[in-house]
Parts: sequence; structure tokens; C-alpha cells
Amino acid sequence: MKKNLLVFFCLVSTQIMLAQIRSIDSNFGRTNGGLNQNLDSLPENEINVKLSGKTKYTDYKIISHKNDTTIVDTTLTIQKEYKFNFLRKDNFELLAFHNQGQTFNNLAYDFTNISQFPDIGFKAKLFNYFDIEDVNYYQVPTPTTEIMYRTGLEQGQVVDALFTTNFSKRFNLAIAYKGLRSLGAYRRSLASTGNFRVSFKYETPKGQYAIRGHAVNQDFFNQENGGLTATSLEAFVNDDPNFSGNRGRMDINLNDAENTFDAKRLYFEHTFKLLSSKDSLQEREFSNLKLGHSFIRDSKFYRFNQGTATTDIFGDANSSGSINNKTSYLLYNNQLFIDFNSKYVLGRFRVKSDLSTYSYGYENLQNNTVGITKNKLKGDAVSFGADWNGRIGNFYVNASGSITPGIGRLSGNRLFGEAFYKKDSVLTIKGRVGISNKSPNFNFLLHQSTYNDYNWENNFAQIGTHTLGGVIESKWGNISVDITNINNYTYFNENSKPVQFSGDVNYLKAKVSKEFILGKFALDNTLMYQKVASGNSVFRVPEFVTRNTLYYTDEWFKGKPLLVQIGATFKYFSKYNANAYNPLLAEFTLQNDTEIGYPTVDLFFNARVRRTRIYFKADNISSFALDKNYFSAPNYPYRDFVIRFGVVWNWFI
Repeated sequence: MKKNLLVFFCLVSTQIMLAQIRSIDSNFGRTNGGLNQNLDSLPENEINVKLSGKTKYTDYKIISHKNDTTIVDTTLTIQKEYKFNFLRKDNFELLAFHNQGQTFNNLAYDFTNISQFPDIGFKAKLFNYFDIEDVNYYQVPTPTTEIMYRTGLEQGQVVDALFTTNFSKRFNLAIAYKGLRSLGAYRRSLASTGNFRVSFKYETPKGQYAIRGHAVNQDFFNQENGGLTATSLEAFVNDDPNFSGNRGRMDINLNDAENTFDAKRLYFEHTFKLLSSKDSLQEREFSNLKLGHSFIRDSKFYRFNQGTATTDIFGDANSSGSINNKTSYLLYNNQLFIDFNSKYVLGRFRVKSDLSTYSYGYENLQNNTVGITKNKLKGDAVSFGADWNGRIGNFYVNASGSITPGIGRLSGNRLFGEAFYKKDSVLTIKGRVGISNKSPNFNFLLHQSTYNDYNWENNFAQIGTHTLGGVIESKWGNISVDITNINNYTYFNENSKPVQFSGDVNYLKAKVSKEFILGKFALDNTLMYQKVASGNSVFRVPEFVTRNTLYYTDEWFKGKPLLVQIGATFKYFSKYNANAYNPLLAEFTLQNDTEIGYPTVDLFFNARVRRTRIYFKADNISSFALDKNYFSAPNYPYRDFVIRFGVVWNWFI
């Protein structure tokens, strides 16, 4: 919490200081006193109106890693309600644990964006991880700040603060920090996380040279209680009044265990324009030619610490004292590329080559009694690939492919392509295909622990993933369908051992969404159907998942200073053998004993005053009426009824 407040007050102080600066760049449009406050109530089709002087609403730009551009959005919509959580993403396909900052179980899986190389693993710690694609860059005419605050459980809160400014029209700097600390309702469920990001972009006056990059420092700490004991589990299901008002009195399986994930990344990409021309004769040959280079240094550390070994939970240990497992991972990647823009390739074509070096493992052998002789995995690889982004009128094509030859752990190939037709905001039709062959994550290949059963050294085959899908987005509704085939699917079995499935997994996911509006009332609906045609013995998902939100929107009081949004959200997923959570591995494992599936109802009251959005939410109000059968994973209850408060506040100086 101290770190959160420090960042918050630093940003506020910076804003006050910058408010005294009247001009940063003489050619850069400024407002006289900030954004026009009345603009927030304008319809979306009037968003290009000038705010004051030369500044327009559309001048405040957010630029993604793929150079897609959006604008700073201060509207209040139902999609903002779905994203108002500590991930700041719509978590429709996730099942949260009771305390924010803990992990999520999967209600569905997405295989459309598979990484090129295997990673460290320990995936249960990575839901709040900022990857390269999650860090944004900005272009703003005046200093801009966004603060998000949300309460948690038992003295918990999360703060996400962003400050960005352009020191000139060509140089932008952004600093952001998201900090969370929440005690939780059950014993030993404290969560504490931090995501610090700095990003920048710069280009020379004539655009000959451009550079962008970021530095990210992240840490995720969780106390791990192993879930409720059998006696406490029975008391929870039977709604024992001795525990209904104080979940902290319930007994848990682990009393002194915790795990931590730390990560640091340095990334930059720069380009130099070798050749460009506006001459009509040369333009028939090319528009520009760029030489570029990108660099990544990515380090990750996972630790599991325990005061005393619990052999009844994790099996025999090499020591009866404390457990201190530490896994490290380091990746260096250098990429050289050439960008070629031409009407003959209908857009941009990139040829690229990567040199990657990795190191994964342990400082020394942690258990000498189980026959493991290797404590490190090291290697390097050279990759070749190409990207293409083309357009003909309203028809777009995006394709990316890479191959890493050889027999090393980084070898493999990846191909992704999509073609779509887009007509304004009325209709978008998209088709996509993906092919990937890569090694499993490193914690499947090598793992060491003081616990004897958690030591292995494997030489698994590559996982082959083939995906075919499509999306239709229109004013009449949205439909998406994905069909995925996986061979050599790798998972942790009922005994928490890494295993490769000998057959194929065939997985269908279909999603339909539609919003019905009648006056000031609206009903937003999302329905997902899933079917595992083969491989359902190792790959489990619920057959149906639905979310239905009935809400009311209106502007209150004279002059319409307050926009309110009041509603209720019904969520349900059908029963299935949800995966169990293993806190030592920070992974989910197969289990066949417990089915999970239930409905929940949440109530919310949201409001917008100028550029400030205010959120009140009553989570799981249905717990007063329904049986206590709601779980996030076996032995881990979902959250009880709780009221949350939050705010998102944008400042434009």
C-alpha cells in the first residue's frame, strides 16, 4: 500500500508542476485550461470536434505494440464495467479465486496467439503479467494522467496510475505503476503485486530514424493456504453458522507456504529509413525501405518457500526443515529486419531474422536422492521469418511466419494469418488460421525441489497446435468460432506429474453476443458453447458459459452533469471437472473427483461525472439464496457476498 500511495502522490505532484507549463512545443496544439468538460457528453460521431485551440479529442492517442492506434476513452459503457477488475480485461473466460491478486481457473482457452518460444512456465502466476504486447505507447498534445482505484477484501486495494507526456511532437514518455495488496477473507491468502512500466518513443524531424522501447519490473507474491481442510470444506458446504460470518476461522491445509514470481524486461526497437521518395516515378517502385533492429532481455524468477515440509500434502522430502525452491530463466533476443512499403505488396512487408539465447534452471541440485543430474538448460537458436500487412479497399490481410531450424529446445515453427473485410462500424468478417510447433514450457522439461515427487527431467516432443476460426461483428450481433487440434498436448496429471497425451485434442469454441436496447434499458448477452470431441479425458472445459446483464442508463439532474448506469449481471457455467490448483508448481493439474458449476448474480451502480467514472459493485449477491457450492477450484471457495468501490479518473492538463 505504501508503494501505491507513493506512486499516486508522485503523479499528482508531477501534474501540478506541469500545469504551470503553458507550452511544450510551439507547433503542438494546447488547450486553454484543459479539455472541454462538455465534450464527454457528446455522441461518438462528434468525437473529432476541437476542444480548444488546435487540440482535438482524437489527438490523445494510444499506440499498441503492433502500431494499432486508439484514443483515450472516457466514456461509460457496459464493456468498461466488464473490464473493471485488477486485470483491467474482460475476464468472461476466467474463473477468479476469492481474493483479487490470486490466480484464475480457465473456463475456456485461446490458441490464436501462441508465442514463438517456450517460456519458464508456472502459468498460474502470469494472469497479471505484462507481456511485450501489453505495453502501450502514447502520443498526447498535453500531459495526461489516468488513475484507477478499486477496493479489495479485508483492507485490500489496487491502484493503477499512468502518466504520459510529449516533450515535443516527436518524443513521448509514459510512466505507469499498478500495485495491489489484499489480505483476503481466508487465512493465508494475502496477495501483493506490482507492475512498473516505462515506455518511450522518438523519431527525428524528417522521420529518418525512429526508436521506441520500454522497461518493465514486475513482482507477484501470494501466501498459499492449499485450500480448506476436509472438515472446513464440509462446514462451508453446509453453511455452518460458526464460520459463515468469519471465514478466517476455517482451517487450511498449508500454514507457512508462499510463492513469488519476479520478472524484469528491457525492450527497444529502432529503424533507419534507407530509402524513401515522394517522386511519382519512384513511387511506382516503392514508398520506403527501412532497416531495423530490436532487442529483448527478459529475466524471470519463481520461488516457493515453506517453513516446514508437509509430507501429507506434497509427499516425502529430502529435508524436514524449510523448503526453498528457486527457478530462474533468462532470454536474450536480437532481431534484424527490413521493412518494405510498396503498392506492389499492397502495404508493408517485413523480412526478419532472430538470434536467441536462453538459460533456465537452478543454481545447484536441490535434491541429490532422485537421480537428477542436470540443473541447467541452455541453448541458442537462429530464426527466420516474414510479416505481411496488406490492404485493398476494405479488405485487409495480416500474416506472420517464422521457422527455427534444428533440434534444440527453441526449434519449431509458427504461422498465423488472418483476412478480414471491414465496412466502417457496420460489419466486419474475419477468417484466421494458425499453425504452431514448439517445445513445452521449461518447467515441464526440468524441475527440482526438496520434495522428492517434484523432481523430473523430460525430453518431450514438440506440441503441435492447429487453429481455424472466424469472426462476424455487426450491429445485429457478434459470432466467433474456433476449431483447434492439438497433438502431444502436455499437462500435469492427477499426481502433479508432467505428461504428454498420446492422442489428439480436438476443441471447438463458439461464442455469440448481442445487446438489445429499449429506451434507457439494455440487455447485453454473451453465450459460449464448447465441445471437446477427443481428448476430453485430459482437456476439460464447461460445455456452456453465459453472461447476461440487464442495465439502465440515464443522465440525471439539470444540465445532465451525471450519467448513471445501474444493473445486474447473471453468470453461469455448466458443471465440469475443473482443474485443481497446485501452489508448489503454480500450475493447474488434472483431477477427477470434484465437479464445479454454478450461477452467480452481481449488482452494480456506475456513474460518470465529466471524465471521472465511479463504480459500486455487490459481488455474488446470489450467495444469500443459493447453496454454498461455489468454488474456483477443488477446496478453494469462490468469494462470498462483498461490496466493492472504485474510480477511474482521467486528467488532461
